[in-house]
Amino acid sequence: MTSWAGRTAADIAAAVRARRVTPREVVAEHLARIELLDARVGAFRRLRAAAALAEADEVAARADLAELPLAGVPVAVKDNLAVRGESTRNGSAASPDTPADEDHVTVARLRAAGAVVVGLTNVPELCVFGTTEGVHGTARNPWDTTRTAGGSSGGSAAAVAAGMVPLALGNDGMGSLRIPAANCGLIGLKPGHGTIPAGIGHGDWFGMSENGPLATTVEDARLMFSVLAARDVVRADAAGADVIGADVVGADGVRADVVRAEKPVTLAVAVSVRSPLMGVTVTRPYADAARAAAQLLAGAGHRVRRADPPYPVWLGTTSLAHWTAGTAVDAEGLDPRRLARRTRVHASVGRRCVDSVRTGVRRQQLRERLTPFFAEHDVLLTPALARRGPAAAEWHKRGWLRNVLVNTNYSPMTPPWNLTGWPAMTVPFGTLASGVPCAVQLVGRPGSETVLLELAGQLEELRPWRRTAPLGAGAAAGAARDGL
Repeated sequence: MTSWAGRTAADIAAAVRARRVTPREVVAEHLARIELLDARVGAFRRLRAAAALAEADEVAARADLAELPLAGVPVAVKDNLAVRGESTRNGSAASPDTPADEDHVTVARLRAAGAVVVGLTNVPELCVFGTTEGVHGTARNPWDTTRTAGGSSGGSAAAVAAGMVPLALGNDGMGSLRIPAANCGLIGLKPGHGTIPAGIGHGDWFGMSENGPLATTVEDARLMFSVLAARDVVRADAAGADVIGADVVGADGVRADVVRAEKPVTLAVAVSVRSPLMGVTVTRPYADAARAAAQLLAGAGHRVRRADPPYPVWLGTTSLAHWTAGTAVDAEGLDPRRLARRTRVHASVGRRCVDSVRTGVRRQQLRERLTPFFAEHDVLLTPALARRGPAAAEWHKRGWLRNVLVNTNYSPMTPPWNLTGWPAMTVPFGTLASGVPCAVQLVGRPGSETVLLELAGQLEELRPWRRTAPLGAGAAAGAARDGL
């Protein structure tokens, strides 16, 4: 008997389109896996078991089943995006428990493509921090359940890494897709500004937040991205030649023709292991991963050289100002007595920064400063994190400054690319000493999501990764050996 839990989205959709399996069978298997594992992982705030099975039957009855790019694929949705009939709690006791009348546009696109929403995933309160815990539960890294899954899309990442769903929808305002993807051994793609509809919170954190996919393979990430962006996506074959949507079906149900470039694409890749933030250092395992990935890409024919972007000294204070100001806006209208103390302090600090952040001056200065670097280099390769994720603990009950310092010291690599609005993605690469995944980050100029996916696909071919966490009793036994 074929098991569908743990299979890729591309495999599942192809089987459903060919009627080798029904959407109900696929969804039921994944629901059973969630019931079995989620007490240990804490990925879901709300499981939609009965509704998901009913919606799976609706997908099976669709006249266009054979054309659906995500036919019968179970997906999880981050709990700051509206799902019709469900409340959006945003990780907080202060948010209203009122069912949404309509799906968020990204959720609607996934459903139109044949996906089935099985549940809403845990987030930290107001999606502020890089660890996921709070009144609705703690999301743990399935590779080491003593560690956080990351945040703020921690529940979504944990669900995919544990094989509870092949795809999950998250979003990224300061690294909230890429950080948990790096912790959990996943592809996490933050698209450039305007590529995928945002509509996150009250103003998308001044336009810094973007919705994107979490997946275990580049093929699945490309497939989900094509649906969310409502367009076909260029991809590369094994030799590096461009192939447009060889087996990708567009959101309109039209299969793209196969087009090959005459020559493989050679990219100018800069590798930097320097932290963008002054006073924060990158530990050796993550720096070594970036250097090793650079060597592989050089061996594949790319022009790779060591080059540090000209990060300004004011990047740290600017990042903090935007991070806190976004929270201040999202906290407006909520009862402060029902917010965790770290959230209240974060919002209080941010209220003093809102006016200056709204001008966008610092963001424009950063783009102007970094544009010449990306005129010279097609892609920037960096470590995804500076060190492994913190312990899975009640961080929401700890002090604000302690949270900020912990978050900043382990994830300094992601904020610059929210400030610029340029695409960036996390790619699994190697493992730490304990066997927990390590990762690198790829960054590109505006409109280069396709280029990043192509390069990630080459890394996947050259250094494949284990897709799903074993969740065995010994998963955390080697945690002390990571040397971080």
